[in-house]
Amino acid sequence: MTRPFVIGVAGGTGSGKTTVVKRIMDALGETDVTVLAHDRYYRDHPDLRLEERGGLNYDHPNSLDTDLLVSHVRALREGRPADLPVYDFTRHVRKPETMPVKPGSAIIVEGILIFADRALRDVMDIKVFVDADADTRFIRRLQRDVAERGRTMDSVIEQYQGTVKPMHFEFVEPTKRYADLIIPVGGHNAVAVDLMLSLVRSLTA
Repeated sequence: MTRPFVIGVAGGTGSGKTTVVKRIMDALGETDVTVLAHDRYYRDHPDLRLEERGGLNYDHPNSLDTDLLVSHVRALREGRPADLPVYDFTRHVRKPETMPVKPGSAIIVEGILIFADRALRDVMDIKVFVDADADTRFIRRLQRDVAERGRTMDSVIEQYQGTVKPMHFEFVEPTKRYADLIIPVGGHNAVAVDLMLSLVRSLTA
C-alpha cells in the first residue's frame, strides 16, 4: 500500500489487547509501526479536584476525545506527523507536553471503545476484537491498575462494579459486530493470533 496500513485492536479491559499489539509490532518491525492508544485521549478536567476526577466515568465514549484521535490517524495516513496527548493516569489529567510521532508503514489504534465511533472505524483497514471472559479481564485490570497506575484494590473494584462492567455490556461488547476478526480466549490464543498475523502480513506486503 502507498499509505500506512491502519489496524484497529479493540476488546474489553484486560482482554489481552496489549499482547496482540506487541505481536503485530514484532511481526511488522517495531520501529516501523506507530501505536495510538485511545486512552491517551481522555478529556481533560483540570477544573475538578482529584477526588472528583477520580469519580468520573472513564468507560463511556464521551470521556474520550475521539475526534482528535481520528484527526491524528488521518494525518499519519497522509504522511504527516502528529503530536499525541500524554495522560497522567495517577492524577487523571492530561499533561501539558505532547509526544510527536511520525508515520510508519503501519498504524495500530488500540482501545476498548475504538469501534464505537464510525469515523474512527472508517479509517481502519482491518478491525480485530480481542475477546476474553469477564473474570480474566477483571483480574488483569486489577493487577494493572494497582501496579502501574497507583490505584488501591478497593478503588479498582468499586470502579469496575460501578462503571467498567456496565459500560462494557452497553458500549464495548456490541462493537464486536464491527470486527473483521475476533480472537477468542484473549491475546494468548496462539493459533488465532498467528492466523491474524498471517493476514496482516499479506495485506501490508
